[in-house]
Amino acid sequence: MAPTPPLTPHSSGQVLPFRQSVMAMLGVCFVTMMVALDQTVVGTALPTVVAELKGFDLYAWVATSYLLTSVITVPVFGRLGDYYGRKPFVVAAILVFTLASVLCGMANSMLFLVLARALQGIGGGMLVGTAFACIPDLFPDAHVRLQWQVMLSSAFGIANAVGPSLGGFLTEYYGWRSVFYVNLPVGILGLWFVVRHLPHLRQTAHEGIRLDWPGVILITVALGGLQLLVEFLPKDGLSATVALLAVASIVAFVALYHWEQRCAQPLLPFEMFRNPSLSALFTLSLFSGFTLFAILFYAPLLMQGGFGLSPKDAGLLITPMVVCITVGSIINGRIVTRLPNPNAMLYIGNALLTLSCVGMVLTHRWTSHSLIAIDMLVGGLGLGFVMPNLTVFAQEVSGRANLGIATALLQSLRMIGGMLGTALVGTLVTHSYLSGVRASLAASGAMQWLPKLDDPQILVNPQAQKSFIDLLQQAGKNGEPLIEAARLSLVAAVHSGLMLGLVVTIISLWWVRRVPAIRLSRGAKVSPQMGE
Repeated sequence: MAPTPPLTPHSSGQVLPFRQSVMAMLGVCFVTMMVALDQTVVGTALPTVVAELKGFDLYAWVATSYLLTSVITVPVFGRLGDYYGRKPFVVAAILVFTLASVLCGMANSMLFLVLARALQGIGGGMLVGTAFACIPDLFPDAHVRLQWQVMLSSAFGIANAVGPSLGGFLTEYYGWRSVFYVNLPVGILGLWFVVRHLPHLRQTAHEGIRLDWPGVILITVALGGLQLLVEFLPKDGLSATVALLAVASIVAFVALYHWEQRCAQPLLPFEMFRNPSLSALFTLSLFSGFTLFAILFYAPLLMQGGFGLSPKDAGLLITPMVVCITVGSIINGRIVTRLPNPNAMLYIGNALLTLSCVGMVLTHRWTSHSLIAIDMLVGGLGLGFVMPNLTVFAQEVSGRANLGIATALLQSLRMIGGMLGTALVGTLVTHSYLSGVRASLAASGAMQWLPKLDDPQILVNPQAQKSFIDLLQQAGKNGEPLIEAARLSLVAAVHSGLMLGLVVTIISLWWVRRVPAIRLSRGAKVSPQMGE
C-alpha cells in the first residue's frame, strides 16, 4: 500500500475529524475492554476453576502462562506497528484472542487451560503492543490525548465495574466456563469498529524494513527462562534444571544486549534505557504490575478460601478497586495538565497504593466488608493515578520514531512485573499454606488427613468440604475444626504474599524521585502517514 501525503490535523493535536475520531476510539475502547474484562473476570473465577479441574500446583500458571506469552509478543508487535502501521495487527489480535477464549472455555484439564491461556496471551500481547499506541497516533498533542483518553478510561471502567461481579455471578449460576465466553460479543463489536473506522496510520514507509528475528528469539529465551526460573527455584532449589535455566536466561540477556547494539533495526533500542526519564518510568511500570496482579489474583483466593465468601460476594468486594482505577484515571486527566509538576501524581498514586496494601495485609475475616471495600477503593485510585501517567510520560519522552516500542516496553514491563508478582506471591502462598496445614494437623494428631487438605481448593468448594466432613464423621471425628485451621493457614499464607507486594509499593514510592520533571507538550506534532 503506497502512503498518501501526511494527514493534516483537523484540530489542534488531532489527525481525524471529530466523528471519525469518535468511531476510531470506540474500536480501540472495545478492544481494551475485552482485555480488561478477561483480567478481572478470570481472577474472580479462578479459585472455582482450580477446584473443578483439580490442579492447585498450576494455579499461578493460569496467570503466568498468559503473561509470559504476552510479555514476549508485546515488544515484537509494538515494533512492527511502528514499521507497518498498527491496524492489521489489532485485527489479527482480536481474532486470536477470541479464538483462545473459546478454547479456554472448552478446557477439560488445568494443563489444557494453561496452554489456551498462553495462546490468549499472544493475542493479548498483540493488542497491548498495538492498540495503546494508536492513541498518540490519533492525538499527538498530550493535552488533547488526555481529554480523549476519558473514553478509554470509561471503557476500562465499564469492564472493571462489571468484571469481578460478572465473574462471580457467571461462576455461581452458569459455571466458570461462561466467564471466558463473555469475550466473544465484545470481540465481535471491537472487530467491526476497528475494521471499518480505525485508519491505517504509519510513521514511515515500510520498504526495506526487516524484523529483528535474532532479537525475537533471544528475548523469548531470556524472558521464558526467567519465568521458569522463578517457578522452579522455590520448589527444586539449586537443582541442575534450575542452574541450566539461570545460565540460559543470563546468557540470552547478555547476547540480546550485545546484538541489539549492532542491529540496524533493533527490536529493543537500548538507548531508550539510558534515558533517565524512560528508565525510571519503565522501572515504575514493573513495580505497578507486580502489585496489581498480585492483588487481582490472590485477593479473591483470600476472600473465598480464607474468609469463606461466595464468588459473587468476593467479586463485589474487588469491584471498588477495579472501578476506581478508571475513576482515578479520569480524575488524573482533569488534574495532571494543570499541575506545574505532573510528577506529583506519581507520588500521590503510589502513596495510596501503599496504604491499600497495608490494609490488605491487616484484613481478617471479622473485618467489615465496607472497610475492605474502602481499602480496595484506595488502591484503585492509586493505580488510576499511576498507570495512565506512566504511559503518557513515556510517550512524551520517547519521540515519534520510537512511540510504539516505548509504549510496548512500558506495557511489557508491567506484564513482567505481573508475571513475577503472581509467580513469587503464588510460590510463597503455596509454601506458607502447606507449612501451616502440616503444623495444625500435627498438633491435632490428624496427619493422615493431609492429602485431603494440602490443596486449598477444598476451601472454595462447598461440596468438597461437605464430603470431607462426612468422611471424618464416619470415622468418628469432627472435620469442621480441621477446615477452620486450614482457612486460618490460607489467610496467613495470602497475607505473607501480599506483604511482599507492600514492600514493592514502598520501593516504588521511593523510586518516583528518580523521574526527572516531565513537561506535557502543546500543539500538534508531525502527523503520521495513512495507508490506502
